[in-house]
Amino acid sequence: MDRRSLKLKKIKKINELFKGSLENCIICPRRCCVNRANGEKGYCRAPANPVIYSYCAHHGEEPPLSGTNGSGAIFFAHCNMHCVYCQNYYFSQLDTGREMSIENLSKVMLNLQMRGCHNINLVSPTHFVPQILMALEMALELGLEIPIVYNTSGYDLVNTLKPLDGIIDIYLPDMRYSDNEMAKKYSDAPNYVEHNKDNVKEMQKQVGDLVLDENGIGRKGLIIRLLVLPEGASGTKATLKFIEEEVSKNAYLSIMSQYYPTFKAYNYKEISRGVTGEEYANIVDEAFFLGLNNGWIQEAPVNLDPKFWGTNIPPKMEI
Repeated sequence: MDRRSLKLKKIKKINELFKGSLENCIICPRRCCVNRANGEKGYCRAPANPVIYSYCAHHGEEPPLSGTNGSGAIFFAHCNMHCVYCQNYYFSQLDTGREMSIENLSKVMLNLQMRGCHNINLVSPTHFVPQILMALEMALELGLEIPIVYNTSGYDLVNTLKPLDGIIDIYLPDMRYSDNEMAKKYSDAPNYVEHNKDNVKEMQKQVGDLVLDENGIGRKGLIIRLLVLPEGASGTKATLKFIEEEVSKNAYLSIMSQYYPTFKAYNYKEISRGVTGEEYANIVDEAFFLGLNNGWIQEAPVNLDPKFWGTNIPPKMEI
């Protein structure tokens, strides 16, 4: 039995497991217990049907994901976090997007494969896992074969992730914080650290270290994103130590310098500026010191005109 057939067989069983899950929604750490199937909304404000802001062949992801043809990114609206510096706030916090049927979501996946995208990149999927699984079943039946990427803020529920073993090929989680106080203050995410660590260990257990094909395209594995925040607010050095000790010494990291203050960040003086070159270099040096040498770094931060910050709303591509 080929990989697609194996996935399809497993996803049918998983969809039975998730049947009715929206009637008492506890799929993320919020455990709101609302009946989304009946129109009730919880913290994420998401309805029963998936809401999509846009989808495209995305060329701005890590090289093994974007490759030459782009990553088939599907940007889901709404979010189960509330980051005051969210760069995607236009659709994650302001809920801009279009509600679509499960069938149409499956067609989007097949369309991205037809364009030659290297993968299906589910951006912020946490609050739509049951709907995504139903769409994947339809798409697999119609020939979807490319890898599935679970691109998440990392505030997931491990019990929701466990059934995804064998379905998700590449996990792409953020590890935003090593201190729950910071997670609560800047993202309103209680107990983020414990959930995040449990999630990343489960992801590593399922897919292991990143595996590339002969063209350098990711086929399976874990990539951990680390967004460096000003004034050490992200606690990234402690996160690196956790990765080295409890995840994998061969883990692939994406250490990002791209933070800039947007959305509500100017209400917090300590993060109302970009990251300095020194702050970023200290994190990169710490990764090398710990022997975490796989992955990617970005260019050193550039001091931008403050007038520029906060205006980088993603263009509405196509839907």
